[in-house]
Amino acid sequence: MKFSYQIFAIVFIFLLGASHVVAKETGQITGQVKDSRDEVLPFANVALIEASSGKLITGSVSDENGKFSISTSQSGTFKIKISTIGFETYVSEAFDLQPGAVKDFGTIQVQEEMASLGEVEVRAARPEVTIEADKTTINIEGTVMAEGNTALDVIGRSPGVFVDQDGNINLNGRSGVTVMINDRQTYMSAQDLANFLRAMPAENIKSIEVINNPSARFDAEGAAGVINIKLKKNNMDGVFGNFQAGNQYNGYYAPFGGATVNVKKGRWTTNASFNYSEYNILNELNINRNFQLEEGVSSFDQANDMIMKRNNKFFTGGADYEVNKNHSLGMNLQLSDNRGTDISDSRTVITNPGLTARNYILSENDNRSGTQRVFANLHYVGQLDTLGTKITSDIDYTKMYSDSEGILSNEYYMGERENLSRDRIMTINDMEYHIFTAKVDFIKPFGKGKVLESGLKGSWVRSDNDLNLSRSVEEEPFMPDPNSNAFVYHENVLAAYTTYKGSIFPNLSFQAGLRGEYSDIQGNSLTMGQINTQRYFSLFPSMFLQHKLSDNYSINYNLNRRITRPNYRLLNPFVFYIDPLTTEEGNPALRPQFSNNFEMNHVIKNAYQVSVSYSETEDVFQQIFTQDEATRTTTTYTANFDKARNFNFRGIIPVDLAPWWNTSNMLQVSHQAWKSMIGDALLDVSQTSFLARTQHNIVLPAGFKLEVVGMYLGPQLYGQARLASFGWVDAGVSKSVMKDKLSITLNGTDLFRTQIINADIQFDQMDTQFRQYRSNQGVRLTLRYKFAQGESFRVSNRNGSKEERDRLGD
Repeated sequence: MKFSYQIFAIVFIFLLGASHVVAKETGQITGQVKDSRDEVLPFANVALIEASSGKLITGSVSDENGKFSISTSQSGTFKIKISTIGFETYVSEAFDLQPGAVKDFGTIQVQEEMASLGEVEVRAARPEVTIEADKTTINIEGTVMAEGNTALDVIGRSPGVFVDQDGNINLNGRSGVTVMINDRQTYMSAQDLANFLRAMPAENIKSIEVINNPSARFDAEGAAGVINIKLKKNNMDGVFGNFQAGNQYNGYYAPFGGATVNVKKGRWTTNASFNYSEYNILNELNINRNFQLEEGVSSFDQANDMIMKRNNKFFTGGADYEVNKNHSLGMNLQLSDNRGTDISDSRTVITNPGLTARNYILSENDNRSGTQRVFANLHYVGQLDTLGTKITSDIDYTKMYSDSEGILSNEYYMGERENLSRDRIMTINDMEYHIFTAKVDFIKPFGKGKVLESGLKGSWVRSDNDLNLSRSVEEEPFMPDPNSNAFVYHENVLAAYTTYKGSIFPNLSFQAGLRGEYSDIQGNSLTMGQINTQRYFSLFPSMFLQHKLSDNYSINYNLNRRITRPNYRLLNPFVFYIDPLTTEEGNPALRPQFSNNFEMNHVIKNAYQVSVSYSETEDVFQQIFTQDEATRTTTTYTANFDKARNFNFRGIIPVDLAPWWNTSNMLQVSHQAWKSMIGDALLDVSQTSFLARTQHNIVLPAGFKLEVVGMYLGPQLYGQARLASFGWVDAGVSKSVMKDKLSITLNGTDLFRTQIINADIQFDQMDTQFRQYRSNQGVRLTLRYKFAQGESFRVSNRNGSKEERDRLGD
């Protein structure tokens, strides 16, 4: 292990030493942007591009007086390109520029771009979608979708994506999605990631990349694919940023707010962002459990109301230093503090065969929790030649501490509170994680679309989990519970990959890659004296083909192999009391799951899509429920199913109903099959389901914009559990004022209170029904103010690795 540390340290130091400073004289391009009425246009995008290739050199944004100024040390023949929402794109004639020269365009007049229907001005509404062989890109910037929504909202409206009520992300009917930000990994558990995305304004997002079957360049972790969030390029020399504030009401008020600021001076570029959000819901859960006894059926009817409150604080900051035009160094820092309370009351009515008197259990659960996280990233980017040869390096360190303390109080009685008895269970859980990763990537273009990529990555993880349980009967003092446990976990993963992209024929391109990962894992239960070790080496091939049959029709084929390792918490052999009838247990024998995936996607006019995919997963993770007829209790844990198969069909059809009204519609049909032994019983089940979504973007008079989204899910199957159909409708209206500096958005969620989950388990001796509704129906008001001043520049956003943090669990 020390040797691998040294390799990565030597590589990184070498890369830093290769950088050198080269100062050059710069040329200047200046001008002023106005509309056809001779009014100045602030905040217009001004790009300097190569005249021959159209390649972006640098750019600027016009100030409040419509003026812009661009500096460049390059010489050659260029054009400037000016674009802003609601106006036609302007491209200048070619001109020559040498270092030290000044090119003044004077006043540039751009023309309004509008289609009229009465007094309605039509502007971009539906996100533009770009479909490539290995990914689909949804451009969010400047669309109705970006206004008043969160990052989690817009992810849930991407092709093939479904976000459940807990914020878990599914892609094409499969769980285990890896979420990245700006091509970099984020180091967050599933719950922390959901909170982070709820706090991130969609206004900050430029585009979202949906990668159903990632190439070998990506970590093999994540069986369902990758979602990559591309943030806007914050391009202001001086000060640039925004403020946002708002409140949400769903029976509970949940304020939120944040600020983003970017500053550039000389070779330094810095950025900082702070977001605060609250997430408060009432979870109404009803459970009916039937136990088959010799004398008949005993029923447990439980009604539970839980008030869940979360407040989340996230800070991100970064600094980049441009050593010269080819080399840059930088760092990124993330701090988060999440606090939560879960307070629940439940009443269970027990009926027994042959008895008229009923038994009752009253429970109160008061749980307080907190998570603090520190993430630091150092990175280097080196451009080695004019062809685009590039080397990048990242070193990341994450420390996370999580603590929770809860008391479960129970009362047991018959009839009119006869034979009353009480007990209490106290749970104190402290967890600490340390994650260190380092990686280096090399990209070598050869011209004519041929590109070779290779890289190395190492990650080293240590986690400590200390669970202390104690019980109190009646009013007696708390005494230690034998299910307490101390657990230490180590995981080391070394990886290497290479990919090659090229063309077989002019209309047939390909990308092939291979990734190898060696894993060394050890879980040590100090309390039980139990050590579990796993060591394995795995290969992960990938292949992509794009066949362009015409300019308007192409077929994309891709296949790959992926892995999902269990999150660290699930490997801990803990016992956690949910209520007096239900416990959750860890599983130290849990193995990683491997999936083989194939997809064929037909793309027509870069808009209409028809895709067919198939995945087969071995040792698939699944939540198991077992029932003890003697004690009439239920235990849940995560185990490996032998195999799961998923067939998926997806169709995407955009339709323009009017110049001011467009829609995007998706139908997804999935067939899932699960097969595994659970105890002595064989589970062999399958289900065909569908998901339908329609999104309507409407431009209204007076600059108002309306968005309506409807979603409907057919019956779903999750191992033993079957979920009934349900659906919901969300809507939002927005308007920008003060020359688009201030935007006001009002959103309504689950307008008709239909996002209700009904499920049942009918397997072996289990006969259980669930009904759950979280207070999703609500309204959200968002105010956002943008400010900008200065010359254009680029902020580098790097967020390091994500694979290891994704598996921290909730």
